[in-house]
Amino acid sequence: MSGDSDTALGDWYVNRLTVDRQPLLLLVSSHTLLPIVIPARQVSELPEALPTLVRRRLERLRVDDRTISSEIGAMSDVVVTKTIDRSVVGIMVEFAPAIPFFLARGAWNETALPFLETWLARTPCYAGRPGDGCVFPDRDTPVRLASRWLAG
Repeated sequence: MSGDSDTALGDWYVNRLTVDRQPLLLLVSSHTLLPIVIPARQVSELPEALPTLVRRRLERLRVDDRTISSEIGAMSDVVVTKTIDRSVVGIMVEFAPAIPFFLARGAWNETALPFLETWLARTPCYAGRPGDGCVFPDRDTPVRLASRWLAG
């Protein structure tokens, strides 16, 4: 089975980071750069948990349920494979040092993570690209999902 995704959000990339001695996972979609940040627990179960994590993230982004269900339905087979898009890795490298600035040392817990995701999703990505090459994850995710799942 290939690692090519046929979902609207594309492949999901993941990296482990530590903030305030707490291990976290940063997940980023390849097409819209939508971030998800979760505690780094039970990493081996991440492939099975990914559809639920994406559903919850899209609900927080206020994407309609029909669109969410279409995206999650397309995620029925999760394949773990090597990184193929180094530009997404570059975005993750840019997100990672910003996270400790949002999560004040010794003054945060897991309830802050959805607020962190919202803050990261407002970050302009690929801002140096000409024309409309700049990506705003919070703005571009619903548009891409609607284009893929509600078209026609």
